[in-house]
Amino acid sequence: MTFVLAEHQYGKAESRLVRVYRDTPRHEIRDLTVTTALRGAFDAAYLDGDQSAVLPTDTQKNTVFAFAKQVGVGAVEDFGLALARHFVADVEPVHGARVELEELAWQRVVVDGVEHDHTWVRAGQEVRTAAVTVDASGEHVVGGLKDLVLLKSTGSEFAGFLRDGYTTLADAHDRVMATSLDVRWRFAGTDVPWDETYAGIRATLVEQFATRHSLALQQTLWHMGTAVLEEFEQVVEIRLKAPNKHHVAVDLTPFGLENPGEVFVATDRPYGLIEATITREDPPPAGEAWRASAGLA
Repeated sequence: MTFVLAEHQYGKAESRLVRVYRDTPRHEIRDLTVTTALRGAFDAAYLDGDQSAVLPTDTQKNTVFAFAKQVGVGAVEDFGLALARHFVADVEPVHGARVELEELAWQRVVVDGVEHDHTWVRAGQEVRTAAVTVDASGEHVVGGLKDLVLLKSTGSEFAGFLRDGYTTLADAHDRVMATSLDVRWRFAGTDVPWDETYAGIRATLVEQFATRHSLALQQTLWHMGTAVLEEFEQVVEIRLKAPNKHHVAVDLTPFGLENPGEVFVATDRPYGLIEATITREDPPPAGEAWRASAGLA
């Protein structure tokens, strides 16, 4: 039998990086997790154990920390592009590079009504993500967020669904709808105001969830995705994943009590998982933009 080494890549996953700026008495902080993955002529390492073309994953980790000082850490997309461009341009065996980034948000502590110069508390309900791919097909950036937990106590239905002999679920015309959003969006280019765009997309997603009367979580995802594409012309594709965090009304009749949608048990599993990919009619090619490494971003 003949075997062929197909797709392969290697890198350093989840380097924890905290960059503090101390140029003034008022410090700034960025908190990232960075994964790097290199693609190229590394067949000999797999087939023969020949490491002569392999840049160690430890070197990739060191590059992340050195670039945090040399290049600086602003928008995560810019930092990812700087790293990926370096690996492709400066490391000869590398034909392509993927950098996945997560960012945790911090908020300044307020003391006596004044923001403190060098103390923070963890902030933000979600983790910001970015994935940058640089190879022969071009430069591709995927922004995103995950673990954005949303809940609405009304304005949601689920009824008229298909039934068979195993169906026990009743129609619901007024229910709690909750989810933990995992959303990725692909940009057409790299000339983007990253931080402002991230804030705008997040606000659009939340607004649609809040204001759109939902007949199903599927319908809600469609309107969230199309609203982002309508408002942000740089975004050409959006992928949404939403677990349905079920809230089940508790039967209080054994205690002589009514429960008109006021007391629930929140279940964590099993859960419905709703997914959708929405694109513009003729989006530019994605290349390897969606080919994951650690898959964290």
